[in-house]
Amino acid sequence: MSDDESDIILSELNDDELVDQMFDDLYDGLKEEIEEAVNILLERGWQPYDILTKALVGGMTIVGHDFRDGILFVPEVLLAANAMKGGMAILKPLLAETGAPRVGKMVIGTVKGDIHDIGKNLVAMMMEGAGFEVVDLGINNAVESYMEALESEAPDILGMSALLTTTMPYMKVVIDSLVEQGKRDDYIVLVGGAPLNEEFGRAIGADAYCRDAAVAVETAKSMMARKHNQGVVR
Repeated sequence: MSDDESDIILSELNDDELVDQMFDDLYDGLKEEIEEAVNILLERGWQPYDILTKALVGGMTIVGHDFRDGILFVPEVLLAANAMKGGMAILKPLLAETGAPRVGKMVIGTVKGDIHDIGKNLVAMMMEGAGFEVVDLGINNAVESYMEALESEAPDILGMSALLTTTMPYMKVVIDSLVEQGKRDDYIVLVGGAPLNEEFGRAIGADAYCRDAAVAVETAKSMMARKHNQGVVR
């Protein structure tokens, strides 16, 4: 830690300065500083939902963009994620108490044969940070695993991730199973991963391909808004 950084006393910053500092601290993966800042904002009367959206999600959006653009790399993103989790741990029980708006619910997992989870983890975390309830199935998920989770969790959104060209086609296996069971229209299906593109997403029958975590959040939000406007079609 440089002398400059050690001179910053979080409690002496005004609200705007503190939120800006939280963006920097999230970016640098400073978990203790994020936890301290969350507590300071709570003491100042901030609503948990505002801290979540304005400070934590705002900061993680920057991290997501820089990860996509190759400015940040996996170890740094994981540190940022860990710092955000520290802040989320304080806010979660408070969000539940205050009945903060749940934007929707998502089941997400990497497909069968694929053990990559960095991108998926980032999406899950950013979605959670954006107010979604997220059920993460982890890696190497067969059709049965997705179907059981959809049945038991009744989410709005199914997210599938793949990082290998050889595992990409498995996404279609899952979507085809939903079609066979007459359940395809029950869920918004989002897919992502480095080798995918929009054309592939369309070809397999997904609702959207999301090139990164920030896009996944925006896409999920807009699709949920559309769903609410139409009335929930089941």
